[in-house]
Amino acid sequence: MAHYYTTGEFARMAHVTIRTIRYYDNKGLLKPSFVNESGYRMYSDEDFLKLQKILSLKYLGFSLKEISNMTIHDTSSDILQSLKMQIDLVQKKMENMNQMEHALQNTMQIVQQTNQIDWNEILNLIHLTDMEKTLVEQYKNGANLNIRISLHEQYSSNPKGWFPWLYEQIDFTGVQNLLEVGCGNGELWKQVPDNVLQGKYICLSDASGGMVHDAAVNIGRERKKFFDFRVLDCQELPFPDGHFQRVAANHVLFYVQNMAKALEEISRVLSGDGEFYCSTYGTGHMHEITELVQEFDPRISLSEVALYKLFGLENGQKLLEPYFSSVEKRMYEDSLWVDKPEPLLDYILSCHGNQSELLYPRQREFKKFLEEKIRRDGGISITKEAGIFICRK
Repeated sequence: MAHYYTTGEFARMAHVTIRTIRYYDNKGLLKPSFVNESGYRMYSDEDFLKLQKILSLKYLGFSLKEISNMTIHDTSSDILQSLKMQIDLVQKKMENMNQMEHALQNTMQIVQQTNQIDWNEILNLIHLTDMEKTLVEQYKNGANLNIRISLHEQYSSNPKGWFPWLYEQIDFTGVQNLLEVGCGNGELWKQVPDNVLQGKYICLSDASGGMVHDAAVNIGRERKKFFDFRVLDCQELPFPDGHFQRVAANHVLFYVQNMAKALEEISRVLSGDGEFYCSTYGTGHMHEITELVQEFDPRISLSEVALYKLFGLENGQKLLEPYFSSVEKRMYEDSLWVDKPEPLLDYILSCHGNQSELLYPRQREFKKFLEEKIRRDGGISITKEAGIFICRK
């Protein structure tokens, strides 16, 4: 039998103030299960799960806006996934705190022994303190990437899947050394059989330490032995000339600050008979999602800049040709048919534009907008334009 509690009872049982519950209610984070005929706002046992997650994420450094985006679809059936996510964040925070304790102990020991301050240790402490903000940012980046991958995995019309197709484009014949720049969560390498990996040096790199960590976790303990995981900037690669027979960059080049420098470096570390694989989007890629959000609110932009303008299927060959003797384009045929609002809403909130700010106070209204579209048409059709350039020196 379900139990319900007034705001005061709920707050008392949770050891928080009534003001806190009302504040989260006003912010849309913790709405009551129902309002009774007398006007009392009634909370259920399941609402304790919601409150626990809100307080946990707040403790870990997330803003209320970010917490709202992470909890809007939560149900009691998500409890295991929710707890797993919180455990992962707590473990990362504990690692950071252990490093902080070790650095403080070292600094104190040096001062006690020499009566002098080691300014390098002080700088290290500053960097470790700043990692608290980096931890939150890296989690958001990883979570957003997983959301975007999940939409394609669940609703793509092409049964092959992007990552299996991408793996098939890479020629592993005679390869001794391979580098991936911008490895993300390492999803590509889950497609590759162990016998293909054996006997090769494969470096998975990303500019984000959080992504490199996620890649190692995603690939799994048993298969980590096949890879060298590194935090690297592809504009400054610490490898000798001609070291790699293959280099891969999956949806990466449009994020690079200095593309000319990155392509120079990639060409430099590529062997004379090597191949560089770089994927990107076209101008029509998922344009229906942009049209959808702008129909709801014309002010919404899902990206600060159109990524395909920086490096896309239309202009990529011209950008690559100065660095490679031949450039071949291959297209991946696919589309999406989405018949549920939640994955679309999650995807939209994971984008890099101003949508979080504008949708934050109207998320439930926007969800109803999506539900009506899906109810009327049975689903939402989304165009995909993605492909890969295969470059040879």
